[in-house]
Amino acid sequence: LGAGGMGVVVAAVHVALHERVALKFLLPEAARNPEIVARFAREARSAVRIKSEHVARVIDVGELQNGAPFMVMEYLHGTDLAQLVSTRGPLPVGEAVDYVLQAADALAEAHALGIVHRDLKPANLFVTRRANGAPLVKVLDFGISKVALTGSSIAGDVALTQASAVMGSPLYMSPEQMRSAHDVDQRTDIWSLGIVLYELLTGHAAFRGTSITELCASVLQAPAPPLRAARSDAPDEIGAVVARCLEKQPERRFQNVAELALALAPFASAEGRLLAERTASTIRAAGQAVSVPALPVATAPHGATTTSWADEASRSRAAAPAPKRLWPLAIVGGVLAVAAGAATAILATRPSAPETAPSAASAPSAARAIETAAPAGGSASGAAGAPTPVVAPVVAPADPAPSASAPPHTKPEGKRTRPDAPRVDATPPPPTPPTPPAPAPPRVDPPKPPPPTSKTPDVGF
Repeated sequence: LGAGGMGVVVAAVHVALHERVALKFLLPEAARNPEIVARFAREARSAVRIKSEHVARVIDVGELQNGAPFMVMEYLHGTDLAQLVSTRGPLPVGEAVDYVLQAADALAEAHALGIVHRDLKPANLFVTRRANGAPLVKVLDFGISKVALTGSSIAGDVALTQASAVMGSPLYMSPEQMRSAHDVDQRTDIWSLGIVLYELLTGHAAFRGTSITELCASVLQAPAPPLRAARSDAPDEIGAVVARCLEKQPERRFQNVAELALALAPFASAEGRLLAERTASTIRAAGQAVSVPALPVATAPHGATTTSWADEASRSRAAAPAPKRLWPLAIVGGVLAVAAGAATAILATRPSAPETAPSAASAPSAARAIETAAPAGGSASGAAGAPTPVVAPVVAPADPAPSASAPPHTKPEGKRTRPDAPRVDATPPPPTPPTPPAPAPPRVDPPKPPPPTSKTPDVGF
């Protein structure tokens, strides 16, 4: 069925179950290295731990009579993405994004277990079909992956480190993997996914060379080619995602596949966006932080905005309660503004009313205020005597009658001056109890119509 840098895969039939399966063997040169043999079997067992539907299922492991290990895997009907691009050419943006998101879902579970693939490429992403005909991506070749957190890599073993150089394809290897295949983490898979996405959208790999040396020098030193240079109709935001994946320094890339998935979600189908959310949940459950990537905003396929899906959701949740909190304040503010305007208009147009001592009729007014003023002959600063409380003018429905003890003062129209107010007691009078509302008139029912003179015949059922 296919061959890679370390092994070969053939088709077979299970003699007991009569089911077609795929058998993976090590190549003779790799099978002669005991460390590679041990690593193959150990990491095959690790692949069994990945339960994602986007990973080719490992059914069994065993050894040949000569001690060479093999793996029994599910047989897949379909084609890999390398053949798909070779046949069709560059893929539509939405389709390519959905394929990468399915691969990211498988990697999320692998990375949560400490497994780094290290050999992601279109040939290792196999497209099969679900029962309803929908495409289903399966990630292959986890057998040569590095179990970063379980200690399967043997530090200090020169032979193993040298043999590990065949693990991975130079076209898709990250700069740090080229320098040392031993010292890699999940961010090397982020690089490879960026190269895969670039190839799905353009039909060729991002870095090319006439020799391995030239290719490695390009990956290590040359800047990543812009996506728009090879495909002019690609959105700028997709180019930004690919550029983030292809940063030379791992610290500048997406730090996990969840961040990459969230950045791609706006360009995906509805199923792809749900898959991105599931990928983020898997990474968070593994204890890793997932930050929302900040990318430009523009129109994206499938009718979605290119703003980060999770970021848009969080902003919507934060902004949703705002109208409920602010509408009462807006109504109250509007009422107060109208009332203030009406009061200003009344004071500007009506004649000045004489100021009198508070009466029982004006006591309940909410506009009453107690002010302080100096007595007659005193200074404004109160140096000649203690301030005396006076009653400020109150806007009443009708002008009160002038008091006999306090003759009214007249004020020129246009400029209001405050006359000497009569001295009053600082304690306001007790408020007048409110008048109870008048009782409602008794209800009078209309006269009933007289009974009919003839009986309506019953209707049978």
